[in-house]
Amino acid sequence: MTTYRQAGVDIEAGSDLVRRITPLVRSTFRPEVLTDLGGFGGLFQLQASRYTAPVLVSGTDGVGTKLKIAFLMDRHDTVGIDLVAMCVNDIAVSGAEPLFFLDYLAMGKLEVKKAEAIVRGIAEGCRQAGCALIGGETAEMPSSYPDGEYDLAGFAVGVVDQPKVINGRGTSPGDVLIGLASTGLHSNGYSLARRALFKDAGLTVKSILTEFDRPLGDILLTPTRIYAKTILALAAEHPIKGIAHITGGGITENLPRILPDGCRARVHRGTWPVPPIFSVLRRLGRVDDAEMYRVFNMGIGLVLVLPADHADRVIRQASTLGDTGYRIGEIVPGGSDAERVEYVGTEPAK
Repeated sequence: MTTYRQAGVDIEAGSDLVRRITPLVRSTFRPEVLTDLGGFGGLFQLQASRYTAPVLVSGTDGVGTKLKIAFLMDRHDTVGIDLVAMCVNDIAVSGAEPLFFLDYLAMGKLEVKKAEAIVRGIAEGCRQAGCALIGGETAEMPSSYPDGEYDLAGFAVGVVDQPKVINGRGTSPGDVLIGLASTGLHSNGYSLARRALFKDAGLTVKSILTEFDRPLGDILLTPTRIYAKTILALAAEHPIKGIAHITGGGITENLPRILPDGCRARVHRGTWPVPPIFSVLRRLGRVDDAEMYRVFNMGIGLVLVLPADHADRVIRQASTLGDTGYRIGEIVPGGSDAERVEYVGTEPAK
């Protein structure tokens, strides 16, 4: 008699994983969560009375080839934070409070301890964002992935009152750009980073460069910063007109997404410290400046557009919330489709 286990799917291992992750998932629950693990769907009761015109905001994303670094390091407790960050930051820039999150984890063979570490990271990310992990799917798919590898996807839903939606409306020349510091590469540009570091330069995840006090793999696995709580706190106190999450495409491609017609962003290089990992990539990969700013965040994970007279107060408040802010530019008139972001100045010599 042929069994499911002989075909490559271990039901008992799946049950063991559920037992292990149950307390992790429950640690993220908010009062609005109506279901526990084990149901066919996660139930979340929206407190509609808190809003005059509630708008749901949703987002989905993955971790990309940053997972390759996790495989090389055999370390899996941080990529879950990245997964949550990439999703909740995208919805938070609209002014939305993240409410709940769902994950999808697919493996060729279910490794319970590895999967538990991944979910531990997802739960930590949800706690940082203030949202509940109310469901997910762990799929064991024999022959679909190389041994030891897996893929991750996430799905976030948030809510914002319609009058408080942040979408770039009202942006005008004279507004300033405030950049909030990134923690490194976040979860973008890893295909280029791996090419430059491992193929071109011949480094490994164990290499220790003079710029760092830790192995390169640890630097590359630094989790993406989750800005959701900072965004909500700042938006409650200041007239923020637009927020850009600086993901794949860098400042060059992401900032124009929130600029109305007739506006161009002028970004002043040298007004914020560029973390060493970017200088290393530029040097070892022989990547020019335009490509660096079009692929990587260059040390800025979020850009806020707001009136100039609020700039200093926003930077001070962000600091109290754990985020370092810099005045990195301003909005100026004009801007064709090809020139929505103008860079001036240079980075300080290293």
